[in-house]
Amino acid sequence: MARFVSRFESRSGTVARVSGVDAIPAAVDAYRQAHGLPPRAAVARTLAGLPWPAGFAHHPGPAGQDEQMSVTPCLAGIAEIGSLILASGPDSPTTLNFVPDHHLIVLPAGHIVRHFEDAWTLLRALPGGLPRATNIISGPSRTGDVELTIQLGAHGPRSVHVLLVDDAPAVAA
Repeated sequence: MARFVSRFESRSGTVARVSGVDAIPAAVDAYRQAHGLPPRAAVARTLAGLPWPAGFAHHPGPAGQDEQMSVTPCLAGIAEIGSLILASGPDSPTTLNFVPDHHLIVLPAGHIVRHFEDAWTLLRALPGGLPRATNIISGPSRTGDVELTIQLGAHGPRSVHVLLVDDAPAVAA
């Protein structure tokens, strides 16, 4: 777990530990408040039934261009490289991963695997078979210009924040 966090944070990603699945909405709201975002997010359908705070608007389904924040489940975190594997599907459209400026990813601590190949084993074992799309995310989107100035959010989120959930069953990806 420490290696995953260290590698992920080395690429400008952030990580917060939460005690359980029911703590996810409060952690999302704390992130939202810390970044001055409106009380709204596109949330993967598998997370929509959590106890969200009063006044927090959320919707399942694709993220539109005006969406500032999304919350998605994660299939696996890879300690070796500090990356995340997200599987797309009707309950977690790929737009949630790339359209909003702030992407919050729910990762059960038990789904951190040692090596890249271990993640493929989890992916192949999904009940519905391989998803239509699989995204490997290693932090916020970035690019550098000819002067080597790094710009975050070039082709996706400016911020990628992992909610590392202790003692959590897997949240369907």
